[in-house]
Amino acid sequence: MLHVSMIGCGAIGVGVMEILKSDPEVAFDMVVVPEAHMERARSTVSTLAPTARVVSRLGDERPDLLIECAGHQAIAEHIIPALERGIPCMVVSIGALSEPGLVDKLEAAARAGKTQVQLLSGAIGAIDALAAAKVGGLESVVYTGRKPPQAWKDTPAETAFDLDALKEPTVIFEGSAREAARLYPKNANVAATLSLAGLGLDQTRVRLYADPGVSENVHYVEARGAFGGFELTMRGKPLAANPKTSALTVYSVVRALGNRAHALSI
Repeated sequence: MLHVSMIGCGAIGVGVMEILKSDPEVAFDMVVVPEAHMERARSTVSTLAPTARVVSRLGDERPDLLIECAGHQAIAEHIIPALERGIPCMVVSIGALSEPGLVDKLEAAARAGKTQVQLLSGAIGAIDALAAAKVGGLESVVYTGRKPPQAWKDTPAETAFDLDALKEPTVIFEGSAREAARLYPKNANVAATLSLAGLGLDQTRVRLYADPGVSENVHYVEARGAFGGFELTMRGKPLAANPKTSALTVYSVVRALGNRAHALSI
């Protein structure tokens, strides 16, 4: 049995626990949340993972695996110290790695603890193909993301555009993956994931649309290089609990945990 501790009890974390609550090979031992959220988290966790404890810090515990489903701040606060102690970790909030030096800090912490941190693919596919293409030499990677206007609420787009009044697809950002992840951290994890698998945060180009004509999160990737080229279009349904997040992100976490826990992995 894989003993897992999870950072976060929001839409992603709850979705993961709901799917895995009947899996005999995965046990959630602890859920880490800020002290101010512990009472609410206990109410949720009690029905999804009755044996799990809700805590504000990992403490001296050593789970088989620590997974981040809480947002960018959790990486510095919880993941890096756990890696230094030799605890293997998974990270969902890839957009946080646009912060200069954070990738190096994660790698250094994992090396110091003689363990590994896995960056999950989340809402996008073809990461294995892109990473393989990088070996032979990539020339360009362009990511275009389209989401309904309401998915861009509480972002810089809300101050620059009247999102409720948009009648046609509108470009709200165009630039590098690093800048996209910095300005839209809750919406641009896909761009950061593609860049880390491919050309890097500064060479991966990103275009983001607020599109009243779509009800799903639409991801389009075009890559060219020595291998040839590929184009990928994905239409991801957003989580009902959080329209900024794709439901596929939850399934990505579940798959990664299943690959760790089960005898057959693919």
